[in-house]
Amino acid sequence: MEGGSNSVSNEQVQPVEQFLGDDINILVAWFCLAAMDTSLHTREPIRDSQLSGGEWIREIVHGHSDRIYEAFRVERHVFLNLCDLMRVRGWLKDSRFVQIDEQVGIFLSVVTHNNSNRDLCERFQHLGETISKYFNKVLKAMIKLSKEIIKPPSFDVIPQEILIDPSHKRYFKGCVGAMDDTHINVTVPVSQQIPFRGRSGRTTQNVLCICSFDMKFTFVYAGWEGSANDCRVLSAALENPQLQFPRPPPGKYYVVDSGYAALPGFLTPFRGDRYHLSEYRGNGGRPKTARELFNKKHSSLRNVIERSFGALKNRFTILRQMPPFTIQKQALVVIACCALHNYIRDQDAMDRNFSLYGDPEYPCRPTELEVADDTLHDAPGINMLRTRIANKMARDHNMPEIS
Repeated sequence: MEGGSNSVSNEQVQPVEQFLGDDINILVAWFCLAAMDTSLHTREPIRDSQLSGGEWIREIVHGHSDRIYEAFRVERHVFLNLCDLMRVRGWLKDSRFVQIDEQVGIFLSVVTHNNSNRDLCERFQHLGETISKYFNKVLKAMIKLSKEIIKPPSFDVIPQEILIDPSHKRYFKGCVGAMDDTHINVTVPVSQQIPFRGRSGRTTQNVLCICSFDMKFTFVYAGWEGSANDCRVLSAALENPQLQFPRPPPGKYYVVDSGYAALPGFLTPFRGDRYHLSEYRGNGGRPKTARELFNKKHSSLRNVIERSFGALKNRFTILRQMPPFTIQKQALVVIACCALHNYIRDQDAMDRNFSLYGDPEYPCRPTELEVADDTLHDAPGINMLRTRIANKMARDHNMPEIS
């Protein structure tokens, strides 16, 4: 019906058509953008290597012996024996996707090469959370190993290394090991750095260690701030019964540097005289007095702890630049590395790293400047022992004795 109330004029239809046309154009543009985004961000697995982490482990285990040593800084039989030990003791278990050998491989990759989490994700084809999970599991297992393998020496026998060395057998039959501290890098928030800054200016933790003459650690006390004095750390170790510090019985002692007080069981060199082996090399380097003669032989004997620290830090790169773990976890990493150090020493007498540092005359530099704590005083008994040994050396070498 013309002119009815329901009629719509052309002028009314045109704005509606224009409005619908704009909506359609917007929808078309949106669908085009969505299609373009989908084509640029196709969902596909990022870890798409032909070799999974487990397959890579098995490839290097059965490949050239240098490959596994370059990857983990241990020989093939050491790696396999370590994995078997973890399985037998129940310290580690195969999971659905990550077997024990791969778990140990992840841990060794971190401590020997300090690989980042991202690098390990690519190498082992796992998520970052998976890498962190198994690093922590193996770290706990290594701490259990440390309680068995870092153990005090036998105080009832003379170390074989002293018995077969004529220059030491005659004078140091009561020596049962060497003790020193070393500074290990730590990563701490800026607000906590002051107590961890030592004399070098770096943020470090002060780690007290004792080692036997076969370069194995017999006591490790980690976690002290880098600014802590060596004597203070030792005093804390002696006073804390939970640490079970292996204090030598009467007649036995550790050789220590002049940064410590000469207490019963801790034989120091003469202060104020040449000490380190490097000072006795070259023309005119021979000892000129009984004090110097004692110091040179003392340094030669104590050199084992410096060589042990050198071997430890050379193998475990993580000790040079720690990841930003908690301070407690960084201390546990140090203990775990010391445990692995001992395990490798037991398993492989011809290990390449130990062969490098095995020479008693290896020119290791002192790990830190030796600064004695003036608040502690030398014990008369140990001073008398030192003088008695020095005079015995003087008589054997036709030198004037110490009066």
